Amino acid sequence: MYRTGIGFDAHRFSGEKKLILGGVEIPFELGLEGHSDADVLTHAICDALLGAVGERDIGSHFPDKDPKYKGISSLVLLKETLAVLSSKGFNVENIDSVVVCENPKLQPYISRIKKSLVSIIDVPEEFLGIKATTTDGVGFTGRGEGIAAYAVVLVKKINI
Repeated sequence: MYRTGIGFDAHRFSGEKKLILGGVEIPFELGLEGHSDADVLTHAICDALLGAVGERDIGSHFPDKDPKYKGISSLVLLKETLAVLSSKGFNVENIDSVVVCENPKLQPYISRIKKSLVSIIDVPEEFLGIKATTTDGVGFTGRGEGIAAYAVVLVKKINI
């Protein structure tokens, strides 16, 4: 049995944090505002995975009111999300994602981000798609106010 899930996340820029995407620090003068490390890409992937197995969203599992998640690496949240999948008898088959921002330009970092995520997700790199795009100046990402990310996943029920 296969299931799909879709995830979305967006955060506004902040001068108080580092910019983290897919667990990788991206050199840029602004980071993203959020309770955890505000890694929009990893958050979108977590939401997609949780949705694929009928779970509630990332905020329900890792509430921003809980001090134990303050500043936490989203890779830790991803590991916990994968544990939820495993407990329900599912494995990740494929993930595709897109990060939306005008700046910084992400192409030079895609390979590092992929390596970071597959080290946690344990799928071959070719089963993880990461793309970056702009909105050509349209919307909050186009105005340089923040970053958004979308993810789609395919999971498969395994015998336990």
